[in-house]
Formats: sequence, structure tokens, C-alpha cells
Amino acid sequence: MTQTSYTVQARDGQARLGVIRTPRGEIRTPAFMPVGTAATVKGMMPESVRETGADILLGNTYHLMLRPGAERIARLGGLHRFMNWERPILTDSGGFQVMSLADLRKLTEEGVAFRSHVDGSKHMLTPERSMEIQRLLGSDIVMAFDECPALPADRGRIAESMALSMRWAARSREAFGDRPGHMLFGIMQGGLERDLREESAKALVSIGFDGYAVGGLAVGEGQEAMFACLDYAPGFLPEDKPRYLMGVGKPQDIVGAVARGIDMMDCVLPSRSGRTGQAWTRRGQVNLKNARHADDPRPLDEACTCPCCRSYSRAYLHHVYRTGEMIAGMLLTWHNLHYYQELMQGMRGAIAEGRFAEWEAGFQQVFEAGDIPPL
Repeated sequence: MTQTSYTVQARDGQARLGVIRTPRGEIRTPAFMPVGTAATVKGMMPESVRETGADILLGNTYHLMLRPGAERIARLGGLHRFMNWERPILTDSGGFQVMSLADLRKLTEEGVAFRSHVDGSKHMLTPERSMEIQRLLGSDIVMAFDECPALPADRGRIAESMALSMRWAARSREAFGDRPGHMLFGIMQGGLERDLREESAKALVSIGFDGYAVGGLAVGEGQEAMFACLDYAPGFLPEDKPRYLMGVGKPQDIVGAVARGIDMMDCVLPSRSGRTGQAWTRRGQVNLKNARHADDPRPLDEACTCPCCRSYSRAYLHHVYRTGEMIAGMLLTWHNLHYYQELMQGMRGAIAEGRFAEWEAGFQQVFEAGDIPPL
């Protein structure tokens, strides 16, 4: 079986071009992972997601353990077969969703006891159970189980939470065991406190992981605070391992994160925006609900090669959104995912050619200029 590996192929400032090799295929970095929460990227066929340029998807441990159940997915041949996606899948640990979605949760040293937001059934999620669920799902990249406090939080709470997450990281590592062809990532915590971030990174490196995530950001602290943290946090992590920023984000957040040494990101934004009539383009965000589009025969983005922009007008997208037609969310999601992957491709090319700063300046200038004027 092909082993997993990560290679940095080029650097430009802090930005890195690389590749993660797995038995199910290569992941080009910087990489954006579309979110397939419940074993589907909403509104998309798996082959269409691949056509946008995605090398890897994210699956959600919390949602899949509740419905249809990890044991059932395993009996049906694993998550890749279940959802018809044969390329790499990363699964999160379930910790973040337990904190944000579950009812009546109780946090202890052992793990988190909670009631399902779906049917009120009782569950216990521990580092060991999270590793077991992710093994049953068969994901290629597994995330350690952690706790993520919402920001702002006081320093004492953040320190306590980080220390617990590091103890859980050690238990996750032990429970994961030796699984050739699969990778386990540790998750750095510590809020916006530089010394706690450094302490967390040292604890994770001493345990030893195949990759490292910067967790606990994009939870309400704002872009300026997030970037200030990313100015130092990735530097505490090993140079020869992938760095993953969880739950980010808007195009400007992604570009800023790559500029600060991040290799992987995921976010529901492109698909969620698509379902609510929002498009992301090189000229920023476009709201198709607005009446200004009702008579506009132009595509969303004339430079875009996605099926939505090649074949449909703004007037049509406005119409199908306003009439509640399913195709509105499908077309806008396809466009948004295509745009996000085009963004990653642009950054990879710029890093390879040593012109990332120039590319970033051009990106910002066009993005901030805003949408084309109405007719």
C-alpha cells in the first residue's frame, strides 16, 4: 500500500506549495476542502465536485455518527463507497459540533456526554470513540478529538481547555494506533494567547502527528485578530508537515491564511452561500436576490468557465432563486466551488513562480473593486 507523505515543493515568503500523497490520490496544497457534512456536498454530484478541481472532501463525524451511524457506513463498505467519492476524505473529530449543536452536553475529563440535536438520544464522545468512528468511516485524514471554546473567552478558560485538548490529543494518538495509509492530525488550541499557542504546539509535536491543525479560530474573533494569531502560530509547527486552518473561510481569509503559511482549509461558505442566493466572484460577493439582476443578460463572471457562468444569465439566476427553484442553489454552489478551486490554483501557480505577493495584491485590488456596475 502507498504510504502517506507530505512534500513542500516551493516557498514564497511564508506561502508554501506542496503535495500530500495518500493511497487514494494526491492533494495539491494550498488546498480548499469542500464540506460534505452528511456524506454529500449539498446540491452537487461527487463527479461535479471533482470537476471544480477539489482533491479532497471533508466529512463530519458528529453528523455521520448520528445519521446514518458509523457502524452502518462500515457495513456498507465505508464512507468513500457510501458517498461515491474515491478520492481522499478528511473527517473532523466531532468536538466542535458537539460544543455548538448538541443539547444538554456535559464535559468531563473522559469526554463529552450529550443528547443528539436530531432525536434527543444520549451519546458519549471520547477521544477513543472519535478514533473508532473515524476508523469505521475509513477516512484518509483523521482529526484528533479536541475541545474548542468560543471566543472571546477569558484566559483561564482558554488555558484549561487547551490543556484538556492536549491530554485528549495524547489519547487520540494512542487510540489511532498504527494505520498505514491513513494520517492523524493534531489540533493546536490556545485562543489568541501566543504563549498558550506555543505550549500547545510543543505538546502536540512531542506526541507526534502526521499533520497539524490551527484550531479555535474563525469562531467570532474577527479577521484582524485571526491574522494576528496566524502571524506566529504556524511558525510553532513543524516545517515538514501540513498545516490546516479549520473552518475558514471567505476568499480574503483564505488568501491571508496562505500568505501566513497555511496549507489546507475547509468551509461551508461556498455551498451555504449558493443555497441563499449569494455568489463569490473575483469581484467579491454578488447577491442574486437583488432586483438589479432581473433584466441582466450577462453571466455572473465573464472570465469564469464554470457551467453556471458559461450557460446562464444573472437574470435567470435571479428568477430561479426568487421562485424557489432547486437549480438556483445547484448552479450557484457549482460556481462558488469552482471559484474557490480557481483561487487555490491561482495561488499554487503564483507560489511556484515566486510571485505570490504580486498575485495577492492583484487579487485584493479586483476583489475590493466590487461587482460590475448594473446595466
